[in-house]
Amino acid sequence: MDQLLNEIRVVYPDAEINTILAAIPEGAPSIGYGVRYNHSEELFLELDAELLVPRFPIHHDVRREEPSALYAYALRDFVRQLATSLPEIFRGLIYFFDPAEPLRPRFYRLYKVEDSVYLFLLRIDLMFRHFQGEVMEAGSNDITPAYRTKRLFIESELIPLEAVMWETGRAKAFKVKQLVSNTWIGETGRGYLVHGIWMDADLSKFFSKLVLPEGARTYPFYPLFCKYKTLCAEAVPPGPDARKRILPLLHRSIAFLSPEMERIQNSLRNSPFSEEMPEFVEMRGRVPPAWREVFRGFSTRAYLDERDMKEFALEIAAQKARE
Repeated sequence: MDQLLNEIRVVYPDAEINTILAAIPEGAPSIGYGVRYNHSEELFLELDAELLVPRFPIHHDVRREEPSALYAYALRDFVRQLATSLPEIFRGLIYFFDPAEPLRPRFYRLYKVEDSVYLFLLRIDLMFRHFQGEVMEAGSNDITPAYRTKRLFIESELIPLEAVMWETGRAKAFKVKQLVSNTWIGETGRGYLVHGIWMDADLSKFFSKLVLPEGARTYPFYPLFCKYKTLCAEAVPPGPDARKRILPLLHRSIAFLSPEMERIQNSLRNSPFSEEMPEFVEMRGRVPPAWREVFRGFSTRAYLDERDMKEFALEIAAQKARE
């Protein structure tokens, strides 16, 4: 993500990986999975069967747009597993390599609603996490370990676009439609302990609570959130049905909130988000009740993992989500 231009650049799409993704048949069965968040609020899929994550080189020169042969071979092997295990999620997506984050491969698809274009961006995290899998082959300072895991850490986002830049028939960059002017509030601390204060989290609560049913307990799932200086949506489960269900709501929410964005930001600069804020109460009263039906039955359940660390299961009653 180029913060100056607010662009997501498609640096290097691997033709072989995209051939694998394009060959996924419609209706191919997926293994079962549940949607979870760990204690750090990171999203992951708890799978019914293990994936074998191969070894990947850790270091990459950001000036080099193409991945190394070792990286490309390893990722192709892993994508074949994903195409077999989770075909519904990856069918129709396009992969591209990001030299700035080689261990977080990106997959995308474009959607259009009326005259607006939206980017579905799916990232997967290849780094080994202790206690989240079994090491099969040790790593080193230069290469990640090979490991087995039932946990696939992801980011699954729908992002509004200002424009898509094309070159020779393929997308080269996505310009994000900025709706938020500045989320920086100030600084706290002294000396070396000074750190910035940002209102992104409060904006996410404000946006999400507008469209969630009254009394819904969904932390840390915030379906509408602030990122890239805009209003995005978390598409979970990450399959096409969820994307298409949430996308119209995101589209309507952008039209509803765009004229109010400066007012919302000004209110949050003075105090943290609260459901009693006059601005929130007034806007929630204008939100059509039908919008809140999109997340009817969504809730999160807290539990302790095998190390007594808190995790959260996203449960969707209407879809009979797996316990």
